[in-house]
Amino acid sequence: MLDHQPLQGKTALITGGAARLGAMSARFLHAAGATVVIHYRRSADAARKLQQALNSLRPDSAFLVQGDLLDFPALPRLVNACLEQTGRLDVLLNNASNFFPTPVAQATEEQWDSLFGVNAKAPFFLARAAAPALQENAGCIVNMVDIHAERPHKDHPIYSMAKAANAMMVKSLARELAPEIRVNGVAPGAILWPEGNAAAKHEALPRIPLERAGRPENIARTVLFLATAEYITGQIIAVDGGRSVQQ
Repeated sequence: MLDHQPLQGKTALITGGAARLGAMSARFLHAAGATVVIHYRRSADAARKLQQALNSLRPDSAFLVQGDLLDFPALPRLVNACLEQTGRLDVLLNNASNFFPTPVAQATEEQWDSLFGVNAKAPFFLARAAAPALQENAGCIVNMVDIHAERPHKDHPIYSMAKAANAMMVKSLARELAPEIRVNGVAPGAILWPEGNAAAKHEALPRIPLERAGRPENIARTVLFLATAEYITGQIIAVDGGRSVQQ
């Protein structure tokens, strides 16, 4: 029997949940019945607008928490704020990401710390902080990985390496946190391009077997699937139109 609200009564914490893929994932999880806690760093206006939109559909079903994911000692505070507002945690979506080029000759230690910090270190320590609450409810973690964890992105070596660490985190934590907590990942392909980067889009599309870019909804639907797939753990689903099987 199809359950149209499989997450009813459950809570999801979404990092970087105010915009782009995080916001769309928040909408899908909310539509499935979840109470959502939307983390943001600087996007306060976007976070409040999303919160208001979701609460207009179902009162007291969307909450906010602000924080810098590079402030590692404060990561447990995000989990505690979630628990204080909702009383439980069932899904942690490690969605927040830093993305910018780091050509080898120009790469800096500061860029390394930023990219590895947000894409690898923060998700790990946030998962650790959330584990006791997730364990109580047989919850799950979903990491936003990237197809470039396996196929390095030109001029983005540090980002690609950080996402490779994120991908191994999915598999390692799936083993370490079993059997109470499931851990999976979503690896987006060509979904959203930075504004004004039409050249990159034009270059990428011929390499995608489906010959089109994906939509944020494609990612959010996969996040929801993994959040409700009770017998899947340690897996990363590429949502890339087939790009990862192309040369």
